[in-house]
Amino acid sequence: MIYLDSSVVLARLFSEDVSPPDDLWAERVLSSRLLEYEVVNRLFAYRASTGVQEDARDLLGRIDFLDLDSMTLARALAPMPAGVRTLDGMHLATMEFLRSRGLPVELATYDRRMIEAARAMGFAVIDL
Repeated sequence: MIYLDSSVVLARLFSEDVSPPDDLWAERVLSSRLLEYEVVNRLFAYRASTGVQEDARDLLGRIDFLDLDSMTLARALAPMPAGVRTLDGMHLATMEFLRSRGLPVELATYDRRMIEAARAMGFAVIDL
């Protein structure tokens, strides 16, 4: 399964220089509920058009979301093997939660710090 970071969703919505391939969305993609917050927050900050907001709703509807639980929060409160920002740490903790349940998970992100931390934690990173 593919764990999405907000950088991938935002790149798709805002047609940035890099954008994930169309076939990524045919895969089973999931993320922490935090991703929804991050994306909606950026939509407001960028004063996104109605069309982009509709695209965001459609795209978010394709993602399986995991709610945060106490185990994930406890992991996020522990040191990470590389410096990460607060919400990135929560995403990585969610990935560890999935792995602890025996689920194979790969990361899709454009964030270099997140890539470094994920690899240090033994996660595969999809080449976008």
